[in-house]
Amino acid sequence: MDRGIPTEEVLTEMRNAETPTCYLVGTPRGRLSQLEKDFLSQPWAGVRDAVHVKLVEHDGELYILARSDGRRDKEQAMRRRRLKKLVNRLHELRQQKLTRDQLLIKLGAARKDAGQAAYRLIDIQLPGQDQPVTPETFCCKLNWQKLREARRREGSYLLRSNLTDSNPAKLWTFYLQLVEVEQAFKELKGDLAVRPI
Repeated sequence: MDRGIPTEEVLTEMRNAETPTCYLVGTPRGRLSQLEKDFLSQPWAGVRDAVHVKLVEHDGELYILARSDGRRDKEQAMRRRRLKKLVNRLHELRQQKLTRDQLLIKLGAARKDAGQAAYRLIDIQLPGQDQPVTPETFCCKLNWQKLREARRREGSYLLRSNLTDSNPAKLWTFYLQLVEVEQAFKELKGDLAVRPI
């Protein structure tokens, strides 16, 4: 649910406009690190089977943390698949006779295939500028702390709003309605080739 997340500048303009604009938008998960302690004391509210939400107010905005069991299962499966593929690729690279530059190029490709989320879970030790690539100079290991953190956040997403409603379930429902409206416009533009007049 992190499609088209507006920048801080855009949100500030919306808040400070002559006619203030209300918003309810997705927010990068990185913001969750800043708000995690605030969310801990808040109760979960069930909004659907296997979907729960919490609400926190911070700096005049509302943040809604949503957690979905279905989304968690999907994200876990994706992470496992990508991580397994990445680990296998790294083991293959350790067996190959490569120069440091060749290794860096192949690591870049492996990183692109795995995605940033999976790649950051592996700590990689690279050979120095003048060192040969050997199993001793090029090694990798799973970062268990980062993996635990990723597992804890799987299935969660953060919404942000300047609306005044304090019911997290209601705000989450509004967000789903916005998603459905956006999807309808996307289908009109794409499938039916309808354009503004």
